[in-house]
Amino acid sequence: MIRKISQFISSHPKTILLIATLLLLPAIVCYLATNVNYDILTYLPEDLESVQGERILDETFNDAAMAMIVTEDYELRDVSRMKAEIREVDGVQQVMWVDDIADVSIPESMLPQILSSVFYSADGKSTMMMVQFVESGSSARTMQALREIRRIMDKNSFMSGLSAITLDTKELADAQAPLYIAIAIALALIALCFTMRSFALPFITLVSLAYAVLYNMGTNLIMGEISYITQCIAAILQLGVTMDFSVFLIDRYEEEKQKFPDKADAMSSAIQATFVSVSGSSLTTVAGFLALCFMQFTLGLDIGIVMAKGVLLGLITVLTVLPAFVLCFDGLIQKTAHKSFVPKFGGLNAFVLKHKAVAAIVFVLLFVPSFFGQKSVKVYYNMVNSLPQDIASVVALGKLKDEFNMAGTHFILLPEDAPASDVSAMTEEIKAVDGVTLCLSLHSVVGGAIPLSMLPDNLRSICVKGGWQLMMVNSEYETASDALNAQIEQITAIVKSYCPGAVLTGEGILTKDLIEVTNRDFTVTNIISIGAIFLLILICFKSVSMPVLLVLAIELAIMINESISFLTGTEIPFIAPTVIGCVQLGATVDYAMLMGTRFKEELQRGRDKYEAIRIAADESDRSIFQSASVFFLATFGVYVSCNISIIRSICALLARGSLISAAVIILCLPSVLVLCEGVINKTSLHWRNSQSKKELKKS
Repeated sequence: MIRKISQFISSHPKTILLIATLLLLPAIVCYLATNVNYDILTYLPEDLESVQGERILDETFNDAAMAMIVTEDYELRDVSRMKAEIREVDGVQQVMWVDDIADVSIPESMLPQILSSVFYSADGKSTMMMVQFVESGSSARTMQALREIRRIMDKNSFMSGLSAITLDTKELADAQAPLYIAIAIALALIALCFTMRSFALPFITLVSLAYAVLYNMGTNLIMGEISYITQCIAAILQLGVTMDFSVFLIDRYEEEKQKFPDKADAMSSAIQATFVSVSGSSLTTVAGFLALCFMQFTLGLDIGIVMAKGVLLGLITVLTVLPAFVLCFDGLIQKTAHKSFVPKFGGLNAFVLKHKAVAAIVFVLLFVPSFFGQKSVKVYYNMVNSLPQDIASVVALGKLKDEFNMAGTHFILLPEDAPASDVSAMTEEIKAVDGVTLCLSLHSVVGGAIPLSMLPDNLRSICVKGGWQLMMVNSEYETASDALNAQIEQITAIVKSYCPGAVLTGEGILTKDLIEVTNRDFTVTNIISIGAIFLLILICFKSVSMPVLLVLAIELAIMINESISFLTGTEIPFIAPTVIGCVQLGATVDYAMLMGTRFKEELQRGRDKYEAIRIAADESDRSIFQSASVFFLATFGVYVSCNISIIRSICALLARGSLISAAVIILCLPSVLVLCEGVINKTSLHWRNSQSKKELKKS
């Protein structure tokens, strides 16, 4: 089957290119129609109480998408005018300020303390209003409403809240993505120009991979939407993990041209050989990404499907579009041919194999510090930390913390018929919890003696709707901090003791759940990915020992990479270890299987194990070096140019990981394979054959 397909591709390259180019049109249309989600917390499991509470806030109170506006050095009439303008903005549900509850002509000093602490800063120089939106915080309508509000605000006004942070994240990502993708492509071109044997070939290679990236982005429409993290890194990751396939095909084509006088026949043979050699490694890479789909935190599902799909589309494109391009532009490729600048690895390999025992001992000893270093890496969960600290919403968040002692807000949803005495007692207990700066409910404003049913509708609707009454608790502790998580546990215990049916939510509570969910997810994902790759390597090599050795090499490279973050004291985003584990795993398994496959091939040709590993290392190292250098420069370019910490951190780890993976495979794996060859032979099917050296010489 693959033989017939390869012959058709080689015989009809222009037809293949025409079809491939026409398919770009629907891919681009679908790409533009795919929504992007900029709110990480929406990927939490639906059955969490905090997520259910967020839905109630959104659907009942429209509080899930709330923004806070701080105004400094204000005049009351100016704040009232701004409030009136904001209320008229399309997408705004309501704007709450002190004049909704008391006349602004009343001096602040005469207001109840509970009101003055909500709407006025401690020094009285700033005031705060709260804006509720009709739709969710990440909807297009809310995003446009936020832009309109910012146009209305004066220079002394600052807006924050999850919806405002989401807007800033969106605008920053949209502005920077084209820049760093362009830089990544430029640096990848430079690397390819030095490592390939033609100046035209790098452009042809990247154009063919661009087809695969556009196909992948277009087919994301079937998912409805993707996260901004996936959107930002998918193209770079797909380029990195599928570059190997392109290198293998081009190298094999050059080799086959020496055997076939007709270039179409040479390409047909190269496609068949490449398919056989990369099918196993591509499946292991896909398995690594699909392991993410088992995460309860469905951002893993988002990244996993997009990247698994990207690897398969990349492989298909490399076996169809790239051969067609190479055949159509073969004349130009030959005219721009030059000597490759990839270094020779023969001397290095000879040195490593001469000291194979030392290399193997180093390989084993590195596991201990790397394991403990990896476990000790500090991660952050607060997405505000991933944004530049001078961005508008982050500056406003600082104002809320400094002037209103409000670093975060918890929402407590109580049944509407909860006894007033219980609510009052609960409020007093919550106020006494360390770090709580305010506990606000309708009872705390009007007093527990007045039944909620007797309050005016406009006042009642702020905190009582749909069978629920709403309490708001402000905290001075930062989201994802140990202090805040301990505070949440205390508040939860108090609330549940009075009202077991109450629901607690808010950014801090959602983030606490995120920490608990992802800690479990990372363990499960790691086990599944290692297990799947172990099984696939076992099938490919028909060996029990080869999966063990190759997985150990892969995991060592990943652990060394993450432990360097511990040694440098660098905090990394919580999603980084999983992304790095899958992507670096995909790159390293390609390198490991390339060397392992070539080692087995040389043994089956009758060579002794020392000669076989020397040839395998010499022939594999060039492809490994080429692939790793392209991956390094592309991801390093994003690291240098990107201003979003979560993307920057992931790309820094990827860039470093590409070099570490190459180093582990080049410097350690040959020694491990040759020393363990006897064990491998006994635990594998058809590891060697009986071809004699005399037959080898004849061949």
